[in-house]
Amino acid sequence: MTGPIVECVPNFSEGKDRQKVDAIAAAIASVQGIMVLDVTLDPDHNRSVITFAGPAESVGEAAFRAVAQAAESIDLTRQSGVHPRIGAADVVPFVPVRDMTLAECAHLAVNVGERIWSHLHVPVYLYEAAARRPDRVNLENIRRGGFEKLRDLARTDPGRHPDFGEAALHPTAGATVVGARKFLVAFNINLKTPDVKLAQAIAKKIRASSGGLPFVKAMGVRLKSRNLAQVSMNLTDFEMTAVSTVFAIVSIEAALAGVHIAGSEIVGLIPRKALEGSEDWLPTVENFNSGLILENRLGI
Repeated sequence: MTGPIVECVPNFSEGKDRQKVDAIAAAIASVQGIMVLDVTLDPDHNRSVITFAGPAESVGEAAFRAVAQAAESIDLTRQSGVHPRIGAADVVPFVPVRDMTLAECAHLAVNVGERIWSHLHVPVYLYEAAARRPDRVNLENIRRGGFEKLRDLARTDPGRHPDFGEAALHPTAGATVVGARKFLVAFNINLKTPDVKLAQAIAKKIRASSGGLPFVKAMGVRLKSRNLAQVSMNLTDFEMTAVSTVFAIVSIEAALAGVHIAGSEIVGLIPRKALEGSEDWLPTVENFNSGLILENRLGI
């Protein structure tokens, strides 16, 4: 892929129905110049992540088509999973890859957000580099309470009104969070126990918001299909807090409780640089292959 490149990594509130997710991926792929890099479904989180890249204009169009397809096919009043969500298309981040700035991606996010509201009537919240308010830089502040609580608060609490749209969520598609950010590594560690309280305790200890590791977001969940507890993490700046660091600490905390690591997983793709110092954790990653490395998929 030549020229300026933007990556988009939207998360959708559907991880069980492959047909619905494939339809969203097809809508993305229908835009000329777009390369769909990865499609990941998680039935326990009931969430899917689609990674795609291309020129900014094409990526913006593909993101809009993806949200439109998701809004048409996913009904949040009938959907549930262990992952918090407020929208059928829950979050749509734009990431600069080559010859693009974070500010340019933020501008793209604003344009796409405006279009989502004006054409689809799905309210939009702006986050990270595109945020218009300091309290909306962090995604968890916007998503607090989930769809069920936000649909009431969006009407009654001015502080929860969307950036684009009326003070009410879409009845079935909820709201969409759109923004721009740096590369993020989505990394989950599965514990060889169903004890979700242990996973939650470890998540609380390592996440930045609880005074843990900088640039780490974490939560503990139970994977019902595998009868395992999971520490689910987003590393928002892997150069400041490396994957190897979080893996080591989670392993130690689990061992102190007499629990072994069952395995780990990378959700979506990972930048090559994030693999530095991966001797200990990379062998634990389930189904790892070179195709999970972003640069390999892009051919750069």
